[in-house]
Amino acid sequence: MSANTKDLRNVVLLGHSDSGKTTLIETMLYEGGAIKRRGSVEGQNTVSDHTDLEHEKGKTIFSHQMFVNWKNNKINIIDTPGFDDFVGEVVSSLKVADTAIIVLNAANGVEVGTELVWEYVEKYQTPAIFVINQMDHPKADFERTLEQAKERFGNKLVPLQYPYNSGANFNAIIDALRMVMYEFPANGGKPEKKPIPESEMARANEMHNALVEIAAENEEGLMEKYFEEGNLSEEELAKGITIALAKQQFFPVFVTSGLKDMGSGRLMGFIDDIAPSPADRPARRLENGEEISYDPNDKTTLFIYKTLSEPQVGMVSYFKVLSGKLKPGDELVNANNGETERISQIFVAEGKDRIPVDELVAGDLGVTVKLKFGHSNNTLNSKGLERKVRPMEFPESRIRKAVSADSTADMEKLVTALHKIEEEDPTLKVEQSAELKQTILHGQGQLHLDLVKQRLQKEFGVKMNFNNPKIPYRETITGHADADYRHKKQSGGSGQFGEIHMRVENFYDDMPEPTGVNIRQKDIEDLPWGGKLAFYWCIVGGAIDNRYIGAIKKGIMQQMKEGPLTGSHCQNVRVTVYDGKMHSVDSNDISFQLAASGAFREGFHKAKPQLLEPVYSVEILCPDEDTGDVMGDLQTRRAMISGMDSEGHYQKIMAEVPLAEMHDYGSTLRSITGGRAKFTMKFSEYQLVPPNVQQELVKSHAHLQEA
Repeated sequence: MSANTKDLRNVVLLGHSDSGKTTLIETMLYEGGAIKRRGSVEGQNTVSDHTDLEHEKGKTIFSHQMFVNWKNNKINIIDTPGFDDFVGEVVSSLKVADTAIIVLNAANGVEVGTELVWEYVEKYQTPAIFVINQMDHPKADFERTLEQAKERFGNKLVPLQYPYNSGANFNAIIDALRMVMYEFPANGGKPEKKPIPESEMARANEMHNALVEIAAENEEGLMEKYFEEGNLSEEELAKGITIALAKQQFFPVFVTSGLKDMGSGRLMGFIDDIAPSPADRPARRLENGEEISYDPNDKTTLFIYKTLSEPQVGMVSYFKVLSGKLKPGDELVNANNGETERISQIFVAEGKDRIPVDELVAGDLGVTVKLKFGHSNNTLNSKGLERKVRPMEFPESRIRKAVSADSTADMEKLVTALHKIEEEDPTLKVEQSAELKQTILHGQGQLHLDLVKQRLQKEFGVKMNFNNPKIPYRETITGHADADYRHKKQSGGSGQFGEIHMRVENFYDDMPEPTGVNIRQKDIEDLPWGGKLAFYWCIVGGAIDNRYIGAIKKGIMQQMKEGPLTGSHCQNVRVTVYDGKMHSVDSNDISFQLAASGAFREGFHKAKPQLLEPVYSVEILCPDEDTGDVMGDLQTRRAMISGMDSEGHYQKIMAEVPLAEMHDYGSTLRSITGGRAKFTMKFSEYQLVPPNVQQELVKSHAHLQEA
């Protein structure tokens, strides 16, 4: 096992579901001697997809860490899910990888899942290698896939290889870097090196010259030599393109058949020879602006990029050593919470297997167990260091469901279990909504939440029910009205008495002051749920004592918290209290609180009340041929299309859609497009609810109140 940072390679495989990542990794591990025989996804015996849930779904759901020793280097490999519901696994894996391998399906071309991961590759400025996989598929089309990839990802994509023949007869690859043809046996495996056929020499030479130019641009003296001699040695070529790849100046393109073990050995050789080691990557900028480089002689810093809970084991933490060396027994301080952790054991992961090691150096990936205070996104340092890595940022949730259990006791268990899963999965959020009086689960899509549901049942023995969450409507008024309310209660001894006259009207910034009243006090309150309450105290002649101002405001706020129309929060209202009566004995705080609440309720109903609904900005990326169906579905959701744009062979649709109409949108979109679309949604603003919708909501609330 390597103890030198220069001898490490950390690669992550990314791509749309069904691009063949897991099968390709199995072949890479086999080629490197890490496994004796290749498993298959269908056989449920791959090193990567080893959980029961993955066997059941036949898909990668979690990221998995593996390694293989290749020549003198150790190559760490991370497999990631292809569904964008599990994008959190992609984000965390890219955070610690030094090279991204983007796998494309030769039959399907560039798919929407690839578009998604590319955004994160660019964000993290990760060197990338493209692999056009499944060249043995009957519908494989290298030229079309390469063209689509260049359209979407730019002309920095440069093919190092192309298939001599593709489809069912695929068995040979032209390699323009080494200027050789690899011909494989019928069942794949070790290829035979052959001269490039005469018919292919012109194309191979053109591709080779493009690579020579890339190399020459990045190494002093090589350009001069290239102009003088017209070529570079293999060693010089390797040196130049290593720099170009590390600087993301070019993205090489390979071809493979992971299923038939064709081309994966050459890919591994390229990773070994050319892909940057952690030592070749730029220094990482910390939260305070300082930098840290992968120096094994520095003090120890590590970053936890993933945690999960395992039965009988407890918390398992996956990390990258950012500097120094880590040994069992080391004590590190958590920069995020100040707690000291003793690292009792360290392992390297080979799928589900954990192999104990005595040391890990800067740049390496490892695993430890039973940390008491360590979580994802935490930095651990040698004592005396104050380094903190910038945290990973995860996308906003795109789906929300109210969750419930069959009993109060089960609900307590459910919430406890959900918080444990939330700790492992930063893209999952559990919200106890006081406003909606529901427990809301926020996730990336229905598949994501269904997985949580399965895990709860299998791992925690808790059943969870999904319901559509209530919508956080807002109530306001569009007119103005005067109202008065007397609260009087006599029950022997001191009673209760309070009378208030007020004007309620719609409030907006810079509106003129109320007329016909003497303003004694003016408060503009920013409401916790958004919007404002403007409170004007205009009592003259002592009709109501000033000491009741607080109670009156409290009564108004209580009514605004559960509005008169649907019980939703009220906002943007101006209340002017201009008259009233009090009693020397019976008046008290509670009397005026109740009187204020009653007067506000009456005035609100008379002042043209209006319901507001949350509207979200939604962006959908879908294939050209599905655009009409996607637009048609949006129309049924009261959507306002705000724009359209082309992105390669995809259409980007931008729309403003009420949250009430977005229930189950992810499932519908997946059904319409066969899983080839993605969407994001972000809160935009509150807008007026159409009159017919408002009528139904008010009626429904009235029925509930009666019940």
